[in-house]
Amino acid sequence: MIPPRDAITICFAHAAYQMKTCFDALNTGIASFEVRDRAELDRRAHEADVIVASGMWHNGLIESASRLQFIQSISSGTDQYDKPALAARGIRLASAAGVNARAVAEHAIGLILAMSRRLPEARDNQARRVWRGMIGDLSQREDELGGKTLLVVGLGRIGGRLAQLAKAFDMTVIGFRRDPAAGAGAADSVHGLQALTEHLPKADFVALTCPLTPETRHVIDAAALGLMKPSATLINVARGGCVDEAALIAALRAGQIAGAALDCTDPEPPAPDSVLWGMENVFITPHTGGETTQYENNVIAILLENLERLWHHNPELKNQVV
Repeated sequence: MIPPRDAITICFAHAAYQMKTCFDALNTGIASFEVRDRAELDRRAHEADVIVASGMWHNGLIESASRLQFIQSISSGTDQYDKPALAARGIRLASAAGVNARAVAEHAIGLILAMSRRLPEARDNQARRVWRGMIGDLSQREDELGGKTLLVVGLGRIGGRLAQLAKAFDMTVIGFRRDPAAGAGAADSVHGLQALTEHLPKADFVALTCPLTPETRHVIDAAALGLMKPSATLINVARGGCVDEAALIAALRAGQIAGAALDCTDPEPPAPDSVLWGMENVFITPHTGGETTQYENNVIAILLENLERLWHHNPELKNQVV
């Protein structure tokens, strides 16, 4: 049984996020403390009834955090948690799925715009103090999004929001999801992942917004790249493992596709000698798609909702995992 509001203590464990500052600003009256590294978490975990963490979590805490009743993950992913062990100890776990869906979708549309409007090239030219002249070659000129076709692989919260944004630019959106019966949302049509090869030749942009699963690992491989138009661009705001990186580099070098905008790579960051760093048709952002000034408040909103559910003995948590 989770302690009542006046007796509960929350531990916020993250190296960078300002979780406690944002929590304190709400004046909830709930006791909390903050740790910034794993050693400090290990020392103080026994004081907490609730731990709010992501990468700092390790499963040794299941035994050492003797008061722990509930874990609110700061991230969507929960692979780092030993779920059977948590269940055996009666510790509940909820993810932060959807907490940065808007941010990632906006990042994806930003990457699409950046590649279409050649913004990375403009920034590079600015650094070199180069004022580029007008271009006669149509294939090298900036472009518009209206009338272009976007394939969204992973039509969940992020992909669904990206589809909405793309429709505002008058794009045709074709979505792919595990269960097409779950709906197309703003997309013009929705299909199972097995239909991706049928639609790749139509795409001007292919955006990956899916989780990394056995089904989506290397969903973009040499065969998929070979089906894309030479003018097409790949956008990856999912996970680096969704793309066969060696095949992508080969396709970019050969002109099989026009470019790639990558918020994630495999590994992260790319090795210092990776050719991706220097490729003019590649735009890399350092896995910042989910970063937003609203992140802490979005996580805290889920945390507070789940605490209310626990206090009211609601068996179902928001984003429940365990």
